[in-house]
Amino acid sequence: MAWWGWIIGGAVLFGAELFFIDAQFHLVFVGSSALIVGVSSFAMPDLPEWAQWGLFAVLSIASMVGFRRKVYALVRGHAPAVRTGPVNDLLTLPVALAAHQSCQAEHAGSFWTIRNDTDAALGQGTRVRVVRVEGLTLEVRPES
Repeated sequence: MAWWGWIIGGAVLFGAELFFIDAQFHLVFVGSSALIVGVSSFAMPDLPEWAQWGLFAVLSIASMVGFRRKVYALVRGHAPAVRTGPVNDLLTLPVALAAHQSCQAEHAGSFWTIRNDTDAALGQGTRVRVVRVEGLTLEVRPES
């Protein structure tokens, strides 16, 4: 393949990652490998095509395995924890609940099944903390 073909292909992959597609830096390393092969092909015009493709494959795999995770974390940073539900929220029980008994209650604008996740009874008006969410059921324990 001509050296300029590698340069154009690398630039397209590199630019696609940076401007259009978020492939988590996979295309950056593949594009960078193509750019390096293009420069190598320019510097050594008699480099056989099989050697160009081999160099491209080795550079792509080695750079992704060795550097992608580190560079991605450095550039993008670590994502903040995503809160997926009302775990750790506090609520007041509308009725008394015996051990492992359930009731219906409103919390945060939605109706939920509230289940006592302890071996002790909880009285009406007890402040409880959501310890786990199982489907539409909030498992609760007394606030501590």
